[in-house]
Amino acid sequence: MERFDYHFEPAYGWMNDPNGVVQFKGKYHAFFQHNPFAPQWDQMYWGHAMSDDLVHWQQTANALQPDMFYENEGGCFSGSAIEKDGVLYLIYTSVSKELKQTQSVAFSRDGLHFEKYQNNPVIRHDPARDDGNFRDPKVFAYDGRYYMVTGACLNDVGRILLFTSEDLLHWDFVDVLFESGDFGGTLECPDFFLLDGKWVLMFSAMKPTVASTVFVIGDFDGKKFTPENLCYNEIGRDFYAPQTLLDDKGRCIMIGWFYHWGKELPEGAETAGALSIPRELHVVDGKIVNFPVEEAQYLLKPEDPHVSVNGTEILIKDGEKVIAAYDTRMVGVEKIESVDILFDKKAVEIFVNRGEATIAQWLI
Repeated sequence: MERFDYHFEPAYGWMNDPNGVVQFKGKYHAFFQHNPFAPQWDQMYWGHAMSDDLVHWQQTANALQPDMFYENEGGCFSGSAIEKDGVLYLIYTSVSKELKQTQSVAFSRDGLHFEKYQNNPVIRHDPARDDGNFRDPKVFAYDGRYYMVTGACLNDVGRILLFTSEDLLHWDFVDVLFESGDFGGTLECPDFFLLDGKWVLMFSAMKPTVASTVFVIGDFDGKKFTPENLCYNEIGRDFYAPQTLLDDKGRCIMIGWFYHWGKELPEGAETAGALSIPRELHVVDGKIVNFPVEEAQYLLKPEDPHVSVNGTEILIKDGEKVIAAYDTRMVGVEKIESVDILFDKKAVEIFVNRGEATIAQWLI
């Protein structure tokens, strides 16, 4: 089966959520959920790819493998990466039969070889003790401290929890940052960042009402988040669990999982899953827009035989057969003024009105 030219996919096996997208020692790093033994989900490792230009990626050795007692059932689930004093820290969900979902730390000085913290897990319990739905830590620095958001759930209400730390190893619970019962249980893979003067909370909905990726724009005082507006941009089926990084050019760059749960694997496939094209995020007129990073914009075309526009509807086709149809009014786009298309061997990414609405869709 053909491999992508510009979307990273592993050499072999399964991949899902991007973990720890970060710039470290001059290179872009994308860690990812990985089963290196088969193109299906199983005990999770952290795969690792690096890039100089956000378009061409090289896979290197796995960063984490499930080899500790606190990872004995499920492995090393999703998390994030952050640099502190020249050291790269990976903060991830460790999953075991005894402890369920806990948060652990590994670190590296060269970005290639990782050592797990001897006192893992660093957070052993959901504050509400729902330890089976406590995952996906995203860590960031703000106002001289480190903060962590995690996904959680209590009585079928999805929650985002906020923690704080001075050293990335000892964490204190602050509060529930956000909660809602509208998105189907645990609010997965949360991210929280300052963008164009506003705070943005991003998470993935297990049972989406409009789109799987939800952006909540608001204000944050260090303890309390005040939501102002919910935004939905990505209406394509094959986009989930995105994560952002802030690079040395000051860009907020988002990379998502380019695939979806339940997708049928084509016969003979040796891999499953890929990374989306990295996209730069902005807040414009109170809404999120996202468009491929400058390095990838040469790949965009205004037309493609797999894509047609009918009013506010985007049709994705294989020959004359319509594979999918998406109406941009679902996400508040009432008029299509421009369409930019990135076709790559077996999939397309589509950007309407320079990123007011976006669609990621595999063709096979």
